[in-house]
Amino acid sequence: MKLLVMETKLHLRDWPTLLFTIGLPAGLLLVLGMSIPDFTRQQDSGERIVDAYFPSSMALLALLTLSCSVLPAVLAAYRQQGVLRRMSTTPVHPARVLGAQLLINLAVGTVSTGILILAAWLAFGSTPPRQWAWFILVFLLGTAALLAIGLVIASLAPSAKSAPGIGSAVMFPLMFLGGVWVPREVMPEPLRVISDFSVAGPFAQALKDTWVGQPPQLMHLVVVAAGLVLFGGLAVRTFRWE
Repeated sequence: MKLLVMETKLHLRDWPTLLFTIGLPAGLLLVLGMSIPDFTRQQDSGERIVDAYFPSSMALLALLTLSCSVLPAVLAAYRQQGVLRRMSTTPVHPARVLGAQLLINLAVGTVSTGILILAAWLAFGSTPPRQWAWFILVFLLGTAALLAIGLVIASLAPSAKSAPGIGSAVMFPLMFLGGVWVPREVMPEPLRVISDFSVAGPFAQALKDTWVGQPPQLMHLVVVAAGLVLFGGLAVRTFRWE
């Protein structure tokens, strides 16, 4: 608990990064939603882009930024500054260090997504996720899986300077496969199959499904859960104090 409190204080002191990660999805939603008429125009399906697709994509964007950029940079800097080496002389287990980082970033992602949902409702009258129970389950499972990927990047990055670069090399393909730039529905079939077996693709689809009132597909939950187990295990095995 002391480790978690200490890490929380350090994150709160880095208020520029905190404001960026919390405000980014809601800010993009408001700016693009108000400036691009098609985003608020009713589609053939009867829904608007700002109803589910765009908010869920912006939530994924924020969570990927936290997982692949912010988290690896913090841990890699700790290693380079010798913070982790000093921790290694204490009874603190590596899993506790990784767990504290995971919980803090999960909390930041939750606040960011909550503000995003509120902004979409206030600005565009968008309906909040209709399947709340499924939405919360999908959000927690998918966010934990993305953060596990970030922990692996942090463990493997050779220096603090290289961590953001490696994170970006992972983050942008995951954004694409998650449909942040191009909806998964219009992707070519081979690309959609690849997306289905990435963590970001099934996570994004499950978020959108629960947003419009449908339960997530079992296959999507299985892929995301498998990603959490795989990358979580890799993060613990590859963690280095120095």
